[in-house]
Amino acid sequence: MESSEAIRPEKMGPLVLKETWNTPGSLVSWERSENVYICRGERGGIAFLFLGDDMFRMKVFRGSVPDLTTSPAVLAECCIPHLFPEEEDDERLIFTTGAIRLIIDKATFLIRVENHQGITVMQQNLTSWNPRGASHAEYDMQPDSHFYGLGEKASFLDKRGEKYTNWNTDVFAPHLPEIEALYETIPLLIHMHGDLAYGLFLDNTGRSDFDMRSHGVAFTIGCDTGEYDIYFINGPEMKDVVKRYTTLTGRIALPPKWAIGYHQSRYSYMNQQEVLQLARTFREKGIPCDVIYLDIHYMDEYRVFTFDPVHFPEPEKMIAELRELGVRIIPIVDPGVKKDPRYEVYQQGVLNKHFCRRLEGDIFFGEVWPGTSAFPDFSDSRAAEWWGDLHKFYTDLGIQGIWNDMNEPAVFNESKTKDLDVMHFNNGRPVTHEEYHNLYGMMMSKATYEGLAEQLGGERPFVLTRAGYAGIQRYAAVWTGDNRSFWEHMAMAMPMVLNMGLSGLAFAGPDIGGFAHHTSAQLLVRWTQMGVFFPYCRNHSSIGTLRQEPWSFGEEVERILREFIGLRYRLLPQLYNLFREAETTGLPVIRPLVLEYPRDPYVANLCDEFLFGDNMLIAPVYRPDTEHRSVYLPKGRWLDYWDGEAFEGGVHILAAAPLHVMPMYVKAGSFIAEGPLKQHALEENGDAITFQLYGAETSEDFRAAFSLYEDDGHSFAYRKGEYSVLDVAAEGESDGLTFRWSYQTGAFRPRRETLRFELRYSAFQPEGIAGMKRRTLEQLDAGQTGWCLGESGGFLVQVEDRPEGGTLKVRAKDGNEGNSR
Repeated sequence: MESSEAIRPEKMGPLVLKETWNTPGSLVSWERSENVYICRGERGGIAFLFLGDDMFRMKVFRGSVPDLTTSPAVLAECCIPHLFPEEEDDERLIFTTGAIRLIIDKATFLIRVENHQGITVMQQNLTSWNPRGASHAEYDMQPDSHFYGLGEKASFLDKRGEKYTNWNTDVFAPHLPEIEALYETIPLLIHMHGDLAYGLFLDNTGRSDFDMRSHGVAFTIGCDTGEYDIYFINGPEMKDVVKRYTTLTGRIALPPKWAIGYHQSRYSYMNQQEVLQLARTFREKGIPCDVIYLDIHYMDEYRVFTFDPVHFPEPEKMIAELRELGVRIIPIVDPGVKKDPRYEVYQQGVLNKHFCRRLEGDIFFGEVWPGTSAFPDFSDSRAAEWWGDLHKFYTDLGIQGIWNDMNEPAVFNESKTKDLDVMHFNNGRPVTHEEYHNLYGMMMSKATYEGLAEQLGGERPFVLTRAGYAGIQRYAAVWTGDNRSFWEHMAMAMPMVLNMGLSGLAFAGPDIGGFAHHTSAQLLVRWTQMGVFFPYCRNHSSIGTLRQEPWSFGEEVERILREFIGLRYRLLPQLYNLFREAETTGLPVIRPLVLEYPRDPYVANLCDEFLFGDNMLIAPVYRPDTEHRSVYLPKGRWLDYWDGEAFEGGVHILAAAPLHVMPMYVKAGSFIAEGPLKQHALEENGDAITFQLYGAETSEDFRAAFSLYEDDGHSFAYRKGEYSVLDVAAEGESDGLTFRWSYQTGAFRPRRETLRFELRYSAFQPEGIAGMKRRTLEQLDAGQTGWCLGESGGFLVQVEDRPEGGTLKVRAKDGNEGNSR
């Protein structure tokens, strides 16, 4: 006898139904509700909120009233809506701001943005949704369209012809150009066409897709669940888009200076003795280093907030000894909490309902490193605060930085993450993991950062994360996950990190040398040469692979790595300045050439070289056995960093690059700030600064300027005004060059008595300075003021560092016709 089970629908074969996608239809009515414009169509509507002259939000809704809440990515203070003049006729509804016109076609609900010259900036042709809650919109794509952003994505810089999914995913292998989803979700697309650029930011924390491949004359942006909530960000320059996007989602907090030094890691350094010997070896060999990481083997059976009592019996003593060497420890902390009723962290999480649960109340368990584990619900402010407070375990030991890994969250199951029906209770607004997934890693890092900041007594914390969502830059640096020791992965790191920078993630970088597989001497050299110019600089390798500490491949490799790691430390004043610029403007530390030269057709997809700031060009060698490479130099006059050879830009050159050389060029008329070589970033050997001026000329058209930001490098005192800004400038004259310097603000006083200026590869031969004595380099190093010829032929001047600043003039030799060296 059979029951009704015999006629279950799936036993009757597939039921074929045509899925219907709805659109809003024509515009039926519109109204202003407070400062929100609500436009209603036949089957749905769109709410428009203007956030200024150059940015507005479009929120699709299908009921009677739009829900205008945002995700935590968006800063509440940036979401205050503004009113602008509106006009209406039989065919169109038009809103006009100081920069753009938003035009809604009544018959089709087509949305167009024009600038005040009548040129179309953006056109959204179709907005639609299906009965299961998926939504998408279609946008015009021009023949000259280029696409950037989207955070951590594989393939080349320009994303035209690509399709990507945003779903934070633990991808140990493979990392290939075709892979559509990695660890981070930054749903910001920057579209550049002609002389215009704009951004579209989809604030949706579930699965979303950006398709610049399938439609030829259009691209689409869609999401599987949740609301279609998109922000239009006007340019007209790409820099404007980046600045405005980071106003909306926040900018990096200025990190402690030690966090931008060189970091050394391995999965894993297995015991306390190995860690101490590693730090001592760095110091004995004179290779700068600020941080050593502890991967999962430091813990007691992978329980977070513990140390293995056998292999790390005296963590506090170890950390104190490391601090005497100027080395900090950063331990890994994953979200999986081992299921163990004797484990206090697990007890607290269960008893206080801090873990993710099913709607019916059962805790979700998944397999990760500790075995069966529970996962904190960071959407709940109580659980997040509890998690942050747990870090007192580390800060009491002297730890100031934490490494968040496996926080996509990764689970060892078929889906690689939590079940989609697990709930996040979200302070009373519960959502499923399917809707919340991409936000999980960011909220873990937020809880970590805020807990550390509370416990460190005014010291700046450092958090490193693998997973994140838009806005993660406010809380953590990001590394690009489990890459491999392949030359192709070294090359892929450049466009990946450059697009992360355009997406607000100014503090990012890959594992130098590659994490998995086996590196080689050449690959480690070339990757380190590139990596010391990336914002985040860490050498990391996997268990079972060849060691890749700087001395692992013999004396020649060690010497080259010492030189390039030391170069990063000598350039710390310049690098710290760029981090300050990222905090205040949102612009990235390293930049694709298209950001600075958007009208140059040769750089739209150029991604095997990059700019360090806006005036130093870095051209890594990313193929084995290669001693020459092609380098494109954009408009301007460029000087070879190593020998001063001058080139007029707009050309490709063939650069010589033996193993100990990476091609580097400085734009003529640029200042570079260099400090003393330090073994760690906060080493107390003074704050000496040399302002190197490249390619100075005696032409009256020559101008150069630079502003140096300085503070104590470790505390939040700078937010109370305890910093200094030193402006320096140079002006060409027919008979020489005049330097001027003055402090904008001097609340912070650096530890130095003198300033040094250096003319490098100037186009004239300096003769001297009136009123100043010629000295030897040794006398300048001893603190005397005066001038001399430097070891590399540069012209050095040393003056007193007075709060009121000063002026000096370098005389050119009579009859000087200039040179390029």
